[in-house]
Parts: sequence; C-alpha cells; structure tokens
Amino acid sequence: MREKAEILVQKYIITAVYLFVWAGTLGSLYFSEVKHLPPCSLCLIQRGLMYPLILIMGIGLWKKDRWLPYYVLPFSILGLIVSGYHNLLVWHLAPADLIVCSIQLPCTIQEFALLGFVTIPLMSFFAFAFITAGIITYAKLTLKIKGPGRG
Repeated sequence: MREKAEILVQKYIITAVYLFVWAGTLGSLYFSEVKHLPPCSLCLIQRGLMYPLILIMGIGLWKKDRWLPYYVLPFSILGLIVSGYHNLLVWHLAPADLIVCSIQLPCTIQEFALLGFVTIPLMSFFAFAFITAGIITYAKLTLKIKGPGRG
C-alpha cells in the first residue's frame, strides 16, 4: 500500500509543483498588470526567484532530468526566506531598516488582503513553501535519499 502511495506521489507531485510555479508567476503578473499594484523591492526579488522556475522546471520535466530538485531548491528556499522576511515586515515583527525600500512604495504596506489577512507576501510564502516541500518530497522518493535515523 505504501509503495503505491509513493508511486502516485512521485508521479504527480512534480506536476503539482510546476502548476504552483505557474500560479505564482501568473498571480504576480495579474496583480501588477491587471490590478495595477506596483511591486515593492522584496516583491521584485521574489519574482526574480519564481519566474526562472518556469523554464528550469519546464526543461527539467521535458528532459526527465532526475537532478531537477538540485536546480529548483536554491530558488525556492531563497524565495521562502525572502517571502518569510517580507511577511515579518508587513506584520511589523522585523526591522524595516535591513532592506532598501523606496519611500514611495515601502515593503511594509498591504496593498491587497484576501479575506482581510491573506496578503500578497503571504501567498508568495505559501507558494514557495509548497514548491520547496514538493521538491524535497520528490527528491526523497526519486533519488532515494534517506532521512536521519533511516539506516
């Protein structure tokens, strides 16, 4: 039973991750190009970490490159860190003077909040978290990486 579940996860997790990459990219373009919300400095960094994943993952999937996790993880982990810090700034839990934000467009403002609390940086954080978790899961199943204490 466990082997069947692992095969299903291995087969579909990379596709789900790729769909999240597309959703993150198209979502950011929607907010800037359709809703006309200008991206702050941290949003631009997060875009710079998300957008290349479309090509990296697309080529990796097309070529069936088993080393794809090693290409994706640096981008997704950095994106997770940047978006995490961005959320701390929005919630006023981190000092804003660690980064250079423009006075006209500070990184601490909430331009959009779905249901009153789901901000753009929070959506970015969850996208990078899902991408990172999915790629790590895929790598463990595909590359047969053993976790701690698993002989």
